[in-house]
Amino acid sequence: MKHAPKLDRLDFKILAHLQRNGRVTNVELADAVGLSPSPVLARVKRLESSGYITGYGAHLSLAKLGSTLTVFTEMTLKDHRSADFSRFEQRAKNVPEIAECHLVSGGYDYLVRFIARDVAHYQETMEAILDSDFGIEKYFSYVVIKSPIVKRFDPLETLFSERF
Repeated sequence: MKHAPKLDRLDFKILAHLQRNGRVTNVELADAVGLSPSPVLARVKRLESSGYITGYGAHLSLAKLGSTLTVFTEMTLKDHRSADFSRFEQRAKNVPEIAECHLVSGGYDYLVRFIARDVAHYQETMEAILDSDFGIEKYFSYVVIKSPIVKRFDPLETLFSERF
């Protein structure tokens, strides 16, 4: 990754538009941010090469594909040495059912979001994790009943309002 350039207000506008619609054409993006297409394309390439844009993809409706279960799990490790955290994180990367994993402060070490077919699948996944010596002392599971709000983008305009 190249040295990260300092971003200006146009870069932030480009990022905000792209995270909401990664399929926008370069001409539409240029019009939205008030530049001509050539400079916008150069900025997008620079943002990609410096790591601000890490990829593009489609948002899927799992509900249309079939029934799934989302489970948030609080995990506490047995030991708290640097090697214990590294071991857990390296092993967690290889569990396909783990959609997110966050090291957090507070009463436990990690908050993990699982996607499973059903409760039995989640239980099988947890049993496999526990049998694989991830270093987990205890865990608590929270099955999601409903997700009324799921945003697929970050509120750049609010977080960095002074840069817009």
